Amino acid sequence: MNTELLNEISLNLQQGKAKLIKELVQQAIDEGIPAETILNDGLMAGMNVIGEKFKNNDVYIPEVLIAARAMNNGAQVLKPYLAASGVKAKGKVCIGTVQGDLHDIGKNLVKMMMEGKGLEVVDLGSDVAPETFIETAINENCQIIACSALLTTTMDVMGKVVELANEAGIRDKVRIMIGGAPVDEAFCRRIGADLYTEDAASAADAAAAFCAEMLG
Repeated sequence: MNTELLNEISLNLQQGKAKLIKELVQQAIDEGIPAETILNDGLMAGMNVIGEKFKNNDVYIPEVLIAARAMNNGAQVLKPYLAASGVKAKGKVCIGTVQGDLHDIGKNLVKMMMEGKGLEVVDLGSDVAPETFIETAINENCQIIACSALLTTTMDVMGKVVELANEAGIRDKVRIMIGGAPVDEAFCRRIGADLYTEDAASAADAAAAFCAEMLG
């Protein structure tokens, strides 16, 4: 196994070299390295380093976005090979910024971090109605609903999402995660959501752990 090449993929991803990542991933495939190994030991290994650095404030949002773009480039090359070898996503999340709120940088960051953990993410965008979260979770068979808000005026929409999930009878199958600047642990408990995380990297870790537990 060419571990040197996998390390090179990881390092270049951390530096956000999107074009080079494409070439290196293709090279790894041509050398016969299994697609899943390239994904786990190359791309995701690099994204995990970025996630840890982001948690520790060693890198900031621009670096994360650039690394995520490189990750996506590499993943595009791998997609057909992963599908052919029957590699399934490690879980499914629907994510969106709640109704009345148009901010999406935080939400996009969480999405990229989650994809970096091998989760499939259905991005509903911003200004998402509570009903849409529930319908998507049911129709797409998601394990997690992730709601983001940046305005204090829109936080209560998250409570409505929890309410509708209860009414739809999906709380035993779907975890509700919330996040965003005005949100905290106390608010999470108050509305009956399952999980609050304070940054994108923690959100991705928590989502991956939950999906692993659910899908066993």
